[in-house]
Amino acid sequence: MRNIGIFAHVDAGKTTLSEQLLLKAGAIRTAGSVDRGTAHTDNLPVEQRRGISVRASCVRLNWRGEAVNLIDTPGHTDFSAEIERSLWALDGAVIVVCGVEGVQPQTELLFEALRAQGLPVFFFVNKMDREGADAARVTAQIRRRLTAGAAPLSDSDAVLEAMCDADDGLMERYLAGETIPEAERAEALARMARAGRVFPVLTGSALRGEGIEAVLDGILRFLPPPETTGETLSGVAFAVAHDRLLGRGLWVRLFGGRLENRDALTVPGRMDPLTGEPAAVQVKLTQIRQVDGADAGCLSAGEIGVLYGVGPMKVGQVIGDAAGLPRKVRPGSLRSPLTAVRVEPEDPAQLTALTAACEALADEDPLLQVRFVRVTGELNLDAMGSVQLEILQETLRSRFGLGARFGSPTVIYRETIAREAVGFCAYTMPKPCWAILRFILRPGARGSGVTFHSEVPVREIQARYQHQVEQALPLALAQGRLGWQVTDLDITLVGGSDHQFHTHPLDFIVATPWAIQDGLVNAGSVLLEPVLELRLRVPPESTGRIMSDVNAMRGEVVRVETEADFASMTALVPVASSLDYPTRLAQTMGGRGGMSVRLHGYRECPQELGATAPRRGVDPLDTSKYILAARSALEGGIYDI
Repeated sequence: MRNIGIFAHVDAGKTTLSEQLLLKAGAIRTAGSVDRGTAHTDNLPVEQRRGISVRASCVRLNWRGEAVNLIDTPGHTDFSAEIERSLWALDGAVIVVCGVEGVQPQTELLFEALRAQGLPVFFFVNKMDREGADAARVTAQIRRRLTAGAAPLSDSDAVLEAMCDADDGLMERYLAGETIPEAERAEALARMARAGRVFPVLTGSALRGEGIEAVLDGILRFLPPPETTGETLSGVAFAVAHDRLLGRGLWVRLFGGRLENRDALTVPGRMDPLTGEPAAVQVKLTQIRQVDGADAGCLSAGEIGVLYGVGPMKVGQVIGDAAGLPRKVRPGSLRSPLTAVRVEPEDPAQLTALTAACEALADEDPLLQVRFVRVTGELNLDAMGSVQLEILQETLRSRFGLGARFGSPTVIYRETIAREAVGFCAYTMPKPCWAILRFILRPGARGSGVTFHSEVPVREIQARYQHQVEQALPLALAQGRLGWQVTDLDITLVGGSDHQFHTHPLDFIVATPWAIQDGLVNAGSVLLEPVLELRLRVPPESTGRIMSDVNAMRGEVVRVETEADFASMTALVPVASSLDYPTRLAQTMGGRGGMSVRLHGYRECPQELGATAPRRGVDPLDTSKYILAARSALEGGIYDI
């Protein structure tokens, strides 16, 4: 078996290649068309209407006696979350590169993401039937911009050179004048490709069906069989499936153990207000289906399938032991939403239904955060970009029957502290309650996140209560004094106490945000704005114009490399000043350039150039209301953030 993904920048021919692979393997009778909306991997109505891939789609084919689970991923950067989740399930990948346009900025980001996960890759240079296609030029770009280990199979000397660079022993034999037998070369190439040390380059035309058999053979030869981690149950849910009869299901890649119909699984639910930890929910699997839709009855290590009867399980949740996963499941590592939009129902009476629909979609995409500001009655979504919003609008109407309007995007800032300070809380009234906490908050390095440790002995605060303090920190830091998530600080618990009789299990969950917010007031707030890394590919004569644009956006150009026909540029610009830049760049370049975007980091921003955010829920420093909310005497409670 192979579990592989097909990746590419937009319009490189990725979905067309997937169709041809299915056709050549006999999985379908006729190849579908992206333009006509008949591609077998584009199942959603919105994909068929628009001719773009929105969701990752998994299909199965068989080639030379081996099963191949193939995941076709979206190419547009607005759907980077779908691409990222696909990485959790794979053992290898094919990157499609256009033989005319060559390596695009998005190609670089995809290759970096695949290598960061340790996944082996080979390249397919597509569209060789088009005028201007040049495999040698594109291979040179791959070597220069992606990896020196690219090995074009059409050039045996270049393949041997790449293998020698990856293997000192082979290099010594070659330099000594020894002739390397062809069979040994072939075995070494397959071994090195599967290990991610050499990256074969194949060529062809997906539209004309040229080179397809070589790609299928390459999948078996250059990409490894499934990685498994033993008998202990371990897997990850990477996508949602919907069935008319069975309802909601989850696509799951199992790395260890085995699942069968009627098996019971314990999964995390919503936070338990009595313990501050996710409540354990037990679900019983009603059916397990294979990739091809057949009722499997079981799922073994190394396989991909769909589980039904999963209850509250969400995309991104780990099944069983997380230690058994060969790579980290961390939503947002490829790209995170940096803007939020206000969502309004066309019919005001449908606000509740619209909120529920958005929350259902957020269960399918961990990065699609939904926030309802009870004070103002606003519903907000974190969003990747305008294309994603257009798709969401269509999905809300077609799937839920709800009309929605989106406001203009606003930047999602963060905040940190200006100086070291103490935060204190004595939650001792009205009885019964007792939780006293004293923290020291210190500024952290930019990008360091949040660190926590305790210097308080368990005789003063029991270990289980100290654990609750740590569990409550995300709640405490979700909104700082400027209204944004707080980051880049070190928190040390230096004092406090519990009480043998008066401490209630909820008390330290209540006290932690209270004490932290007190510390934030004392430490002073610093606004942080997100900064993007733009990778641009533009005509050389346009570099001066781009530099001027970047300066006008309060940014800086950090790299310029000029080639024969194009210049590659890297620039750092704030999100706030570049929201409309992709549109402006396209208009300026007339379709002759390309750009990819990823988060570079956060930097300090003058508050007059940024923005504050309204507080969601009750401010912990409004102690009377906060205590009432914590005791469920006010609507929403302290978890309404």
